[in-house]
Amino acid sequence: MSTADPAQAVAAGGEPTEHPGSPPAAAVRMSGIVKRFPGVVANDGVDFAAALGEVHALLGENGAGKSTLSNILTGLYRPDEGRIELDGRAVHFDSPRDALAAGIGMVHQHFRLVPTFTVAENVALADPHGIGRRQVRHLRQELAAMGAHYGLAVDPDARVWQLSVGEQQRVELLKALHRGARVLILDEPTAVLTPQEADALFVTLRAMVAEGRTVVFISHKLHEVKAVSDRVTVLRHGRTVGTVDTASCTTTDLARLMVGRDVVFRRAERAHPVDPAAAPLMRVRGVSAVNHRGQPAVRQAGFELRPGEILGVAGVAGNGQRELAEAITGMRRPTAGSIEVGGSPVRLGSVRAAHAAGIAHVPEDRLHTGLAPSLSIASNVVLTAYRRPPASRGPFLDRGYIRRHATELMSRFDVRAPGPDTPVRLLSGGNVQKVLLGREFASDPKVLVAASPTRGLDVGAIETVRRLLVQAADEGRGVLLISEDLEEILALSDRVLVLYEGRIVGDVPAADATAERLGLLMGGGAVSRDVG
Repeated sequence: MSTADPAQAVAAGGEPTEHPGSPPAAAVRMSGIVKRFPGVVANDGVDFAAALGEVHALLGENGAGKSTLSNILTGLYRPDEGRIELDGRAVHFDSPRDALAAGIGMVHQHFRLVPTFTVAENVALADPHGIGRRQVRHLRQELAAMGAHYGLAVDPDARVWQLSVGEQQRVELLKALHRGARVLILDEPTAVLTPQEADALFVTLRAMVAEGRTVVFISHKLHEVKAVSDRVTVLRHGRTVGTVDTASCTTTDLARLMVGRDVVFRRAERAHPVDPAAAPLMRVRGVSAVNHRGQPAVRQAGFELRPGEILGVAGVAGNGQRELAEAITGMRRPTAGSIEVGGSPVRLGSVRAAHAAGIAHVPEDRLHTGLAPSLSIASNVVLTAYRRPPASRGPFLDRGYIRRHATELMSRFDVRAPGPDTPVRLLSGGNVQKVLLGREFASDPKVLVAASPTRGLDVGAIETVRRLLVQAADEGRGVLLISEDLEEILALSDRVLVLYEGRIVGDVPAADATAERLGLLMGGGAVSRDVG
């Protein structure tokens, strides 16, 4: 269905229905876009149109074709079929430079900045005409004025490595504005922001579109799409499902359009409430750790995790979450402190010792730290168990058992792949995560450390992963959920710890946890009285 058709509304049955009226004039129009890769049609006749002066959200499951479409619009790919129009004129982009010259810019989820350069130098580096030393002085003044105008204040002379993640995102936005971008594509722009920083970004986006710019907002966070966008285009299986006015639909409607069925956002009631008097499954006492640069990353962290408890750890990226997870799971040797599981001390700095103690780990980087992407599903599900029976007999692997075990886990965790011999790198993000969760659950752990377990997944896969985490807690395991997604923390946790600059600055019961309170703690604005 073309977005040039009359505007859409979501009917009770979950499919868009037409109502009278005409959509706004399009700044960007993509018609009948087809892009094929070997064995895959990523875009199958996609229609998309974003108007002048609007925030237009682009939604879809992993593999729905969003990234391919944005790569076509920014000149990274060329379509096999279809037409792109900019301000009513047909355009052809042979490279990203062509798209930038036409006024189309993109802020990627993973920033493209040189850490050792200053803000001004990074912006100058992106200028296609080159900027001399004298011009950099003028550029600093221009960036300061632009930052004040759009609410993107950042010191032009600061080096990028000195900036917070939110400030680095501002640099990317300033780069695009300096290049004169009239169409700005933002890929998961709030993934690393606190709620307050996200709200400030939304104010900036509204200021941009008020001047006639067009913003294409790609996100998995439906409540943010509702908060900031004017219209939403939904892709499913590489095709356009339809375009809806944001005000006319709910997040439930949008989720139904994305996956073709109802999605449950709230977890079911827990089978067994957490017993605060129960003996802790895990005790972490005074743990400190340094990052890869040798700088303090975790400072005297201490907490207890009880059977059946989901303990959330909230914080903005870079505040010690990764180092804390790695210290607990043996991937990083702490500089101080101790860890006990089931009352017994765990040898620090040893992954094998942590695993033997009953600590399972779902790491943040699932494809490179958690799994071996070039190996098969069967090989990956025994990576932590191949040294002992039944995966091996003496020095030899029991390949028959390994294939049967993998097939059983694929069925139990609904891993969709041709078979157990499929390389993990060929799976979608959701299926990769289910392989990882299946392997860790199969070890029958006492404690499951899950770091950003739903990052980058679509709503259907998110629903599945969250259900598995709740299931783990209901079976009496302790779950340490480390996530920068406050919606996820609030939806799942029985209690929430907040990390700021490596310290636990808040220990908040779920009943008292709100996005505002946690966001304030995440930004270092207050210290909870629950923390001594």
